[in-house]
Amino acid sequence: MTVFAAAQRTQGEARGEPVLESAEARRAYRSGTVSAPTTAGVANGFVQGNLAILPEKLAGAFHRFCQLNPKPCPIIGMSDVGDPRIPALGLDLDIRTDVPRYRVWRDGEVADEPTDIMKYWRDDFVAFVLGCSYSFEEALLDDGLPIRHIERNLRVPMYRTNIACSASGPFAGPMVVSMRPFKPAEAIRAVQITSRFPSVHGAPVHLGHPHLIGIKDVAKPDYGDAVPVGDDEIPVFWACGVTPQSVIASAKLPFAITHSPGLMLVTDLRNRQLAVL
Repeated sequence: MTVFAAAQRTQGEARGEPVLESAEARRAYRSGTVSAPTTAGVANGFVQGNLAILPEKLAGAFHRFCQLNPKPCPIIGMSDVGDPRIPALGLDLDIRTDVPRYRVWRDGEVADEPTDIMKYWRDDFVAFVLGCSYSFEEALLDDGLPIRHIERNLRVPMYRTNIACSASGPFAGPMVVSMRPFKPAEAIRAVQITSRFPSVHGAPVHLGHPHLIGIKDVAKPDYGDAVPVGDDEIPVFWACGVTPQSVIASAKLPFAITHSPGLMLVTDLRNRQLAVL
């Protein structure tokens, strides 16, 4: 039995109703007993999201930042002020406990990386959930394209770039991208497939020549884990929902909370719901 299958049973289970694999994953993370390097490949078929939690006084500017930068910051869910629940993403979802690991930011620096944020939660917080590239990976795998970090049970490599985001209030800074290596023909197919998923970053923002977007060494990602790029492969870069963390650091915000890169919020939305035909 997996750790997710062993998670706490719900009232729905007691009534004989099936429990979604996504809900099992959240409850396992909620228990605080699950340690995993990444949520890539967890609850296949379900949407995962990046998390940003901010005081209400900054929420309007951040919402505008996401509107101005839809590639790295596509909003798929947003809480009411002070409410840790987003029913549209999962009826039992609790933002304070259901991410495997969080980052607590003070003055632009990571001050803590807890497995829940109960002691940090405030009545003026607004939670934003942004689309994640893990969602389009299902479609890539279904088409037979290899995903290197999943094969190796690693976090996807992520890099700060020289691509400037459009600013909103204190929110400004460089775009973060995630990278997956493909052979050229595979890369073309990956572009075609991911173009159908604009709410989870869509098509790549760059192919090949990392130095052109400010990446000095693909073997040294700023977030996540390094993966090898074969001599017959090119690195393909997608806009990434870790961008707000780079922006929070640049703005030196007094306080904010995010997920730890590579460890996402698992929702009850289906990846196929996000596809644009």
